[in-house]
Amino acid sequence: MPAKKRYSAFEDLNSNGSEQPKIQPPVIPSQVVQIAPAVERIERLKPSQMQPDRFQPRRLLPAEIRAAFFSGSINCYQAAMEWLALARSDPGTAQEIDRLLAMGSSFEEHGQIKSITGKWVLNTNGEYVFQIETGERRFWAACLQYASSGAEDEPLLRVEVVEKPTRQRQVLENRHAEPPSAVEQACEVASLILAELGIEPESDVTDDYDFFRIARTQRMPTGLWDRLIPIMQLTRPRMVQLLNILQLPSSQLDLADRYRLSERVLREILSSPRDQWERMIRLSIQNQLTSEEVAEIAVPPQNETVLPRRASTPILPEPGRQAARSLRRFVQTLSELDRKGQDQALDEIADTLVVKGGGKEALTFLEELARLIRARLDHN
Repeated sequence: MPAKKRYSAFEDLNSNGSEQPKIQPPVIPSQVVQIAPAVERIERLKPSQMQPDRFQPRRLLPAEIRAAFFSGSINCYQAAMEWLALARSDPGTAQEIDRLLAMGSSFEEHGQIKSITGKWVLNTNGEYVFQIETGERRFWAACLQYASSGAEDEPLLRVEVVEKPTRQRQVLENRHAEPPSAVEQACEVASLILAELGIEPESDVTDDYDFFRIARTQRMPTGLWDRLIPIMQLTRPRMVQLLNILQLPSSQLDLADRYRLSERVLREILSSPRDQWERMIRLSIQNQLTSEEVAEIAVPPQNETVLPRRASTPILPEPGRQAARSLRRFVQTLSELDRKGQDQALDEIADTLVVKGGGKEALTFLEELARLIRARLDHN
């Protein structure tokens, strides 16, 4: 049985996945494409003439909209409208939208400082589109600004046509543009590994994350990690830890990415039973938990023998959680001092509280806390 044909994210394809003859893109508004040998050049294009790379490691478009957009069911402006509507009910999406709209408004005030890069390709409808290599944030910023402003004329974006787009350039652009989330970093490492191995997405892949997960099953040739280190600026063990994040189901990866959960938090979540992962992710988002707090509320596997212990304390909302965390640090710091150091520290704290007028209130809180702690110690 012949091997299944793979395609490049930047390769010219027709609707059935076969290669097309190399022909030049058509004439576009206000711009005649050169027929001469391909060289890097600057053009001005409307967003409707462009297409983001579906397998760009930094995913901007929410999962709720991605399938419809990349299948061609909706265009970039319809996707922007749905994205704006989603932001009204989702805080994580709203934060991303605010950043992109700020970028879009800066285009009007200061102009587009940096070009979008990419290459002309033939899409499944037999039409040429500009496949974005770097600058997807600038693309969506313009789409969102246009969709939200009610402007009549489509914006024009400056693009640079490059002959050979690469995953390495995508990752470098991403890392310079904005600090990536842990999930984005995991996809970046995976995409670089797959690019080094010459592995491209198959035409029938339905889940974008499944493409990145392929990297976890590959045997790494000698020297591969060394080539990734200068790009990622991370050690090999750190990159392996990031790849482990891709064990999470796609819906949970989307949540972790949208709310930018840290790698340490996700590592603690992965150490808990699989059926607890979604619960732990949602608790981490709702309560902004640290990795230490996630470890405290993690439920051990049912087949693991553990010593009987008190049920986890309910997770505090803000600002109670901040107060509890500060108090734990206070106790830990005092416990590391000798007796003389503890006496000096407590004496200075007492003076400060009384001088600033908070002595009586602090005493009331501490006496009540002492009573509650004694009650629990006596119960145990």
